[in-house]
Amino acid sequence: MFEKLIQVRDEIGDQGKVIISAISLVLLIMFGLMFYWDSEPDLFDVGTESLETKVVGQVYTETLIKVGETLLGKRGGYLSNDVMPPSVFMDNIPNWEYGVLVMLRDGSGALRNHFSRSQSQSVENKHLSEAEPRFNFQNDSWILPSTEGEYRDGLKELRGYNESLADQKEMDGQFFARADNLVSYLVIIEKRLGSLSQRLSASVGQLRDNTDLAGESEAKQSTETSRVFVAKTDWMETDDVFYEARGTSWALYHLLKAIEIDFDGILKKKNARPSLHQIIRELEATQESVSSPMVLNGRGFGITANYSLIMANYISRANAAMIDLRNLLERG
Repeated sequence: MFEKLIQVRDEIGDQGKVIISAISLVLLIMFGLMFYWDSEPDLFDVGTESLETKVVGQVYTETLIKVGETLLGKRGGYLSNDVMPPSVFMDNIPNWEYGVLVMLRDGSGALRNHFSRSQSQSVENKHLSEAEPRFNFQNDSWILPSTEGEYRDGLKELRGYNESLADQKEMDGQFFARADNLVSYLVIIEKRLGSLSQRLSASVGQLRDNTDLAGESEAKQSTETSRVFVAKTDWMETDDVFYEARGTSWALYHLLKAIEIDFDGILKKKNARPSLHQIIRELEATQESVSSPMVLNGRGFGITANYSLIMANYISRANAAMIDLRNLLERG
């Protein structure tokens, strides 16, 4: 493309040469920015600071805040709502951002509805009741109110809640590291991972039996569906699902590391730490560097690799370990 521009420039006058040179420079800058911004953040350490000065719940809350700050402050900032070049032509990082955002929403929802409340009749925390709706704001709004502005307001409320945890005189700031609260969160994450695993596996197309009503003889659904169907992700969306899974796994890895610290007593009592470690290990494996410039979508036993199936393998194993963890926590 640049060679053609140079050839055209040589055939026109000085004014045209200036225009062509300016266009070439703009395109070069755009490609440079796309290359620089198309980079996922590295994993960060969780709970490396002294835990002696922290109260229960602070590590999880601070990790949730760090995940949100990284989402907004990584290379190029938040790209999902950009309407100008070059980020409007990028889709890998915006899909990664969406995966992180889903975990941020689930994490703040669990904090509001479960971790900060001891019983179903307890009053919800004022900071968390403001924070959670902010993160559920649409992820691609560029005009007022902007997506970034709403999410930053949500992070501000999380910081307020975190400060109330440290204040021993503030009785409304509570975090209850209970097994039943953790189970409620894990149930949500199981479904997230299960859905991602199915979507990733559908990259090659699969004939599947409909199991929507399995196990319930009297169960009903609103619309009848086929007993057998073909699940196939469009090849144009394969990389979208892959990078969404990468973002989900990146955020969940950090949140589970924080849960390991804040729920340490419960995990030890239930002898559930090995199961949690296995989940974390599988999620960490999903963050290995992608050596190919594109997400390969070969057949299951074909010549080329299928990155989606590899990712589905790690996520399925993490989900299986999470089910084991939940079963352990539910036992008396």
